[in-house]
Amino acid sequence: MTIIDTLKAEHKEVLALLKQLDESTDRAEKGRAMLFAEIDKALTGHAKGEEAIVYPPYAARGDKDDLKSHAEAQVEHKAVEEVALPTLRSADPGTREFAGAAKVLLEFVDHHAKEEEKTIFPAMKKLFTKEELEQLDVDYKAWKKSHGF
Repeated sequence: MTIIDTLKAEHKEVLALLKQLDESTDRAEKGRAMLFAEIDKALTGHAKGEEAIVYPPYAARGDKDDLKSHAEAQVEHKAVEEVALPTLRSADPGTREFAGAAKVLLEFVDHHAKEEEKTIFPAMKKLFTKEELEQLDVDYKAWKKSHGF
């Protein structure tokens, strides 16, 4: 398995959870809180793992276009980590504010996943050998495990 396979699977998983959250009702307070806790951990681990393990070698080998994609991905991570997730953490799960913030998070993550899969992943296939992509996968999973994700 390569890092690309793992990241795509994580994108699919978290988007499914975010869609569930988006479709929940204001009365599903307890369920929303539990679902968001799972999403929060998954997104945080995914983003921080990419930033620690995947993005540095990608940026080191990439050309001008790759570096632009890298910069965009980092800003998207920052928006999720510093705005969207904290907004949800501080909102009451039974409110429309929570529902609105969940919808925005879904849109952010959906956009980010599509961008990565359309630009960064194809570039990585050109920049790295299959063996290197497999090693990045091993390193990424080890990093996540060692950091409690």
